[in-house]
Amino acid sequence: MRIGTRWPVGDDAPASLPPILREAVAAEERALVDLGADTTGWGWTLTFLEGSPVVECDDGTRIALEGDGVLVERD
Repeated sequence: MRIGTRWPVGDDAPASLPPILREAVAAEERALVDLGADTTGWGWTLTFLEGSPVVECDDGTRIALEGDGVLVERD
């Protein structure tokens, strides 16, 4: 069993997050900065669904591994 974790937007992602998802999280955070979003108090939550990592932001953005690629969903 793998345990998830939580970290604030703008902080370093946990080492257990695969590099491709780390890059996707960083890109999403850059997009938030570009939009001028106030991310104070926002965080990311890492969970594992059927062994695959899924990252969700407090704004509803969901980033998951889908086969060989990354799937980004926004609310």
